[in-house]
Amino acid sequence: MDAKGNKAIISHDGIVRESGNNSVIVKISSASACSGCHAEGHCNISGNEEKLIKVSGHYNVKTGDQVTLIMQQSMGFSAVFLGYLLPLVILVSALIICVSFSVPEMIAGLLSLAILVPYYFILYFFRNRIDNKFNFTIKT
Repeated sequence: MDAKGNKAIISHDGIVRESGNNSVIVKISSASACSGCHAEGHCNISGNEEKLIKVSGHYNVKTGDQVTLIMQQSMGFSAVFLGYLLPLVILVSALIICVSFSVPEMIAGLLSLAILVPYYFILYFFRNRIDNKFNFTIKT
C-alpha cells in the first residue's frame, strides 16, 4: 500500500489484438533500456519486444482498442521471487553445503547449478497453477 492506503499497481498500455467471450489478448511493447539511444537503429542489441498477454474475463472491447493492463505490484514481487530470488537462495545454499562437505570447487559449482534443473522443472510442472495467481485486468 502507498501512503494513501491504496494498493500499488503495475500498468502497461497495450492494444487489443483479439477479443473473445471469456478472454482478451492484448499486445504490449516492452522497450529495452537503450531505446532512447541515438544509435538504436544501428545497434544489434537494442530491441523493442512485443508481448501478447491473455486476460481472462469478459470485457467490452474490440480489436484495435487502446487499453491499460493492470496487475497488483505484489504479484510482480511474487514473480521476481519465484524467478530470481528463490533460485539464487537454492544455488548459494547448495554451494555452501557442498563446500562444507569438502567437495572440490568445480564439482560443487556444477552440483549447485544442477540443483536448479529440478527447481525449474517443478516450476514448469506447476505453471498453470502459478499462472492462475498472476491475473491482469483491463482498464479501458
